[in-house]
Amino acid sequence: MPLDFTSVTASGITEATADAIAEADALVASIDATNPVTVLERASTAIGDAGGSEAFMARVHPDPEVRLAGVEAEERLTKWANDLTFRRPVYEALADHAGSDGAAALEGTARRLLDHWLRDFRRAGHELEADARHELQRLRIRLIELEVAFGRNLDEWDDGLELEWSQLDGLPQAYIDGLKATDDGRFRVSMEYPDYVPFMQQATDREARRQLQGKFWNRAVEANWPLLEEAVRVRLAIARLLGYPTWAHYAMEVKMAADPANVDALYRSVVPGLTAKAQDDLATLTELHHETYPGDRVESWDWAYLDDQQRRSLHGIDQNEVAAYFPLEAVVAGMFDLTGEVFGLEYRKVVDTKAWHDDVALYEIRNRGSEQPIASFYADLFPREGKYGHAAAFAVRYGMATEDGGYRRPTAAIVANFTKPTATAPSLLKHGEAVTLFHEFGHILHFCLTMVAEARFSGYDTEWDFVEAPSQIMENWMWEPEILERFARHHEAGEPIPSDLVARLVAARDLNIGLDKVRQVFLGKLDLGMHAVDHEVDLMEVYREAYAHTQLPFREDTFFAASFGHLMGGYDAGYYGYLWAAVYGDDMFSEFERVGITSPEVGMRYRDEVLATGGSRDAIDHLRAFLGREPNSDAFLRRLGLG
Repeated sequence: MPLDFTSVTASGITEATADAIAEADALVASIDATNPVTVLERASTAIGDAGGSEAFMARVHPDPEVRLAGVEAEERLTKWANDLTFRRPVYEALADHAGSDGAAALEGTARRLLDHWLRDFRRAGHELEADARHELQRLRIRLIELEVAFGRNLDEWDDGLELEWSQLDGLPQAYIDGLKATDDGRFRVSMEYPDYVPFMQQATDREARRQLQGKFWNRAVEANWPLLEEAVRVRLAIARLLGYPTWAHYAMEVKMAADPANVDALYRSVVPGLTAKAQDDLATLTELHHETYPGDRVESWDWAYLDDQQRRSLHGIDQNEVAAYFPLEAVVAGMFDLTGEVFGLEYRKVVDTKAWHDDVALYEIRNRGSEQPIASFYADLFPREGKYGHAAAFAVRYGMATEDGGYRRPTAAIVANFTKPTATAPSLLKHGEAVTLFHEFGHILHFCLTMVAEARFSGYDTEWDFVEAPSQIMENWMWEPEILERFARHHEAGEPIPSDLVARLVAARDLNIGLDKVRQVFLGKLDLGMHAVDHEVDLMEVYREAYAHTQLPFREDTFFAASFGHLMGGYDAGYYGYLWAAVYGDDMFSEFERVGITSPEVGMRYRDEVLATGGSRDAIDHLRAFLGREPNSDAFLRRLGLG
């Protein structure tokens, strides 16, 4: 039975959170040297379940009071999880157990589980003196407060640009029809992605693009800038207390990269080639720009527009024309058909969702030919006021073995902000939005196809810099002609997408890829510039220096970092992971290319060796088992034209 979110209240969230914490506290109080790992897993599951039901409401619930209660729940639960590893009696029981004969005989995931818990407690400072441990705990709690407040400020931010009809030139009528009208007859372009992205790509009014970008890059800047500054200071203080040179050294210890030097090596291997490509891209866009603005330079608010114009002129790619062939329902159906074939799955829509909003759909996942669900996931795909503003996958319930020998099936949620259908028009996705949907569904499959017994290693709880690799694989299918031609149908005529349009779309895939990738380098360097240094830094200077990688002029009147949620949402000293995971994602997809892009044999091997295994072994061992060799960057470099 699905969870019931229909009667969620603010007081109910507060009460349920208190109950979960009380249950977890009671479990921890029972810990001794004979049972520490079992108790820690059960207590963590109680907290995790509350996070998936109570705290998750902070991101999606339509009632602002419920969202606020969810934020408070998130903070309380995160603080509890943080505090757990500071409890000295728990550490002593765990250490005593680790020295026992029973622990010495552990193998496989049982041994791995014990080792991971021991590592957690070591990283909580139990080798420090008592005063230092207390200071470390205080700093960790403060960091949680800062991160929660930062995210809340972004989620609740409401701003936009009110424009005259003439300022909407270049935008399709369907887009204009979807804008909110103001009392004085103007149109409001909001900070939501379905408003912002098409405007930056298609609006001919350059000044309006400049103004909108300024607002978007400065979301919550006054509130979030000081929070980010303090968070960076707190992270460095934590690292110093624990004896690490920088926060990046501390954060990467538990990731594939292991050390900032390895990330530096990755950047050194690709940045020069990417920069050269970006400079060539920019030179071509500048020529196009000079047709309208002779002698003027391309600014940050120009490049998405020029890229769109170039796609139209070089490849005949009109994103609105393309979107006509990607109605959301057809894309979802095509995604289900593809992954069903490749991974041996079936999907069934649940009628009574008991979800938090009428827009939300609920699906069950089954093995092909089976009537027994193995997982379920919610799909909350349209924007609402106060809702999480990006696209992401969230854990609702982790899959895990149960005490009666069964398996608790996992539940996840995919949250996005695609254009909402109207009475006269369906939700039509730009191709990039369809790619985003496939990307996030990669996370859903990674979470839902788990077969791991321990909640600690279930789903996508693997090394943080590997977690994007399964999503990178999913993106690749959205560029394959034989896949697009399966499900892309005109929303009115029902005709399949023309082969020549698919060919042009695929041909344009890597258009301006240099500029696109150096933007990713900028964000990774911005992150590391804050976290891979052993001294306090001027964040604006870090921002300016990192931004130089984009090859575009720096915009002095913005501080984008204050709206860059990844810096305070788990990707601190970890944003490099997108590029890192892309290397491994492309390498794994090359196996599909070698055998067949819809090969069930490769798909099931990938499902068994990568998706189902979660964090039960090191990610490098997933790669070796699936590929049958050591992983490499050959496929990634080939795609970029660098190898």
